[in-house]
Amino acid sequence: MDAAAQNEGREPLADGPIAVSAAFEGSAEIAGARALAREFLASVQAEHGVPVSARAMGMVQLVVSELVTNARKYAPGPCLLDLEISGGVVQISVWDSGTTLPSVQATNPDRVGQHGLEIVMAVSQTFCIQREPVGKRITASVVLADDPGGDAADRQAV
Repeated sequence: MDAAAQNEGREPLADGPIAVSAAFEGSAEIAGARALAREFLASVQAEHGVPVSARAMGMVQLVVSELVTNARKYAPGPCLLDLEISGGVVQISVWDSGTTLPSVQATNPDRVGQHGLEIVMAVSQTFCIQREPVGKRITASVVLADDPGGDAADRQAV
């Protein structure tokens, strides 16, 4: 993993989005992508006071895992993971060099495998696939707090 950038310090979230980016090259680094997401959310919660529910923590790691796994499996070269928090939502974006856009298959409980994008779409608030000048980018977003305006006791610290 090659960590590219992360906002440092204790600047308020209102001043702009908080983001981290990293490149991943081997399939063994999928666990590293999940760890990056977990550590990023924990630091955002601790340093900026952004609520992150246990559900959101798990869903973000799941989405990261599925998208990075697909990028490593179906595209040559490294993939780039970007996580950005703005307005109580984390946007998860994975770029890879593959030119073939993934197809989301119809739900089929009898199918073994190839449920990754189906899962990502089910747990994400938004989902988008777009061509890039080189390759493609898949972006999904997950709300960080189960009840953003609700009782803080419902939120679990990470």
